[in-house]
Amino acid sequence: MRSLSGRRQERQQAQAFVVEGVRLAEEAFHSGWQPLSVFFSDRLSGRGKTLLEGFSKSGADVEEITPQLMESLAETEAPQGILATFAIRDLPLPERLDFILVLDNVRDPGNLGTLLRTACAAGMQAVLLTPGTADVFSPKVLRSGMGAQFKLPALTLPWEKIQSICHAHSNPPLKIFLAEGRQGQGTACWELDLRQPLALIIGSEADGASDEAHQLADGLVKIPMPGGSESLNAAVAGSILIFEIVRQRYA
Repeated sequence: MRSLSGRRQERQQAQAFVVEGVRLAEEAFHSGWQPLSVFFSDRLSGRGKTLLEGFSKSGADVEEITPQLMESLAETEAPQGILATFAIRDLPLPERLDFILVLDNVRDPGNLGTLLRTACAAGMQAVLLTPGTADVFSPKVLRSGMGAQFKLPALTLPWEKIQSICHAHSNPPLKIFLAEGRQGQGTACWELDLRQPLALIIGSEADGASDEAHQLADGLVKIPMPGGSESLNAAVAGSILIFEIVRQRYA
């Protein structure tokens, strides 16, 4: 349990990850993810006990542990009394894509989780991640994503595969816009037609987008900042652009 929580390599080798807390465990369960094992303590709430009954009926291996052991295993300071392990699996992509997010070397877990949560809320069909991006099943990304990983395909792929998906899963191919953080570069988001089938690329907050991202992009999109700031947080910028697309499509 500690190894799965603490190290990406362990999660990849075991093809499993840890979910902590009632809310996240509920999101997984109600999204059809079957746990491999469930551990609980006597500090579990009534809501958690109801969830535990559902896990038991589904055939999961459920075991009670002491509150002290729960605290030593949990990542949070005040654990809610439930931990569960799940097998990693890739949710399938829709046959036809119209609205997807590509994350390029987004290494900060909080930014990644927030962008996954935003993409899910906006009704995006998938999130494609380059190999340098943080692990979608790390504890911090799961918490900040609020379980978006259980509903939204989030696939780590090489650039060649990302390009193939953008071009092959849409007819015509997806228009690919790269978010540009530098002032003076790109077209203002509200001056572009974002109703067409598209992929939005968000790059690393520290280093910007990679050369591969620039080569793949059909155009640059920016958020005008009359206050003169140099750039925005990656999750904030991505969320603004995502919901500008939603605004144009539903206005």
